[in-house]
Amino acid sequence: MGNNYRLKTFFSYKRENTRVKKNIFYMDLSFSLNLNKSSFAFAKANSLFYCFIMPALILFGYGYFTLPVKAYPVFAQQNYENPREANGRIVCANCHLAQKPVELEVPQSVLPDSVFEAVIKIPYDQQVNQVLGNGKKGALNVGAVLILPEGFELAPANRIPEEIKNKVGKLYFQSYSPDKKNILVVGPVPGKKYSEMVFPILSPDPAKEKSISFLKYPIYVGGNRGRGQVYPDGSKSNNTVYNSSTKGKISQIEPIEPKGGFNITIETATGDSVIEKIPAGPELIVSVGQSILADQPLTNNPNVGGFGQQETEIVLQNPARIQGLLAFFVCVFLTQVFLVLKKKQFEKVQLAEMNF
Repeated sequence: MGNNYRLKTFFSYKRENTRVKKNIFYMDLSFSLNLNKSSFAFAKANSLFYCFIMPALILFGYGYFTLPVKAYPVFAQQNYENPREANGRIVCANCHLAQKPVELEVPQSVLPDSVFEAVIKIPYDQQVNQVLGNGKKGALNVGAVLILPEGFELAPANRIPEEIKNKVGKLYFQSYSPDKKNILVVGPVPGKKYSEMVFPILSPDPAKEKSISFLKYPIYVGGNRGRGQVYPDGSKSNNTVYNSSTKGKISQIEPIEPKGGFNITIETATGDSVIEKIPAGPELIVSVGQSILADQPLTNNPNVGGFGQQETEIVLQNPARIQGLLAFFVCVFLTQVFLVLKKKQFEKVQLAEMNF
């Protein structure tokens, strides 16, 4: 008889072209304990490792390697090939359930192979604090995903005008994936400093890219402030309301030490005891001895953030059309001038004939 234990820890850091890309490395620590006569001596000799060192590695791996994974754009990049679903919803809304506004400003039209700015505004009350992962209160972060038409991409640093560089500041942008350079993500960044973000965008040139045409194109944006309520695996975060899973009476509320939170024991009508585990963060709104119904809230809703999406259109303008339009205006102006001059000449001829 044997027991197999396997620990997989995910962590990566890779720098390439001054951009940090997150890859997945697997540290596979596996062992097998075969508790029979032939292997008993080996297991006894290594009991110190299995009983003390291995649990320490597990706790260290869980506590250390998972702490940096708090950036909501990463969740979307790892779980969705395209951030915009077929129904038009941006996938960030799957985890950030509250709906909040977001604004997008772009020029009405742009010329090919030119740099322009897309301004994203994520408004929120900067006086409020959110519940952090450890249950304490802290400032809100913001993030955004900008879905551009095919061919549009982040402008190279040597093409960005100095005026736009000053507006961008120290924001760091990255492509959603290596093959989707037209989708840009940013964040999480401090909301108090970056509630308004400027994206420097380079428009495509149809003369160089035959798949691009001079047309009107849609642009989509999703903007978020604060932490989500649901993780990609479907589990709840501590930034949401917790409800009772059953009907009954609360018999005990026991604090969880030292991490915080509560274990709420509910006695059902059949005499069974159901324990509801509440993490640190949400505040209890029930008390011992209170009768509750199924799906009744046990805590308040601590979420103060939310997600919003917006869309607009931009025209990739053909310079020849503008030149033709200007030439047309010049022709109309000259025609009007000549008509006025001809009219004045005709009036003079008529006056001369009358005097004659």
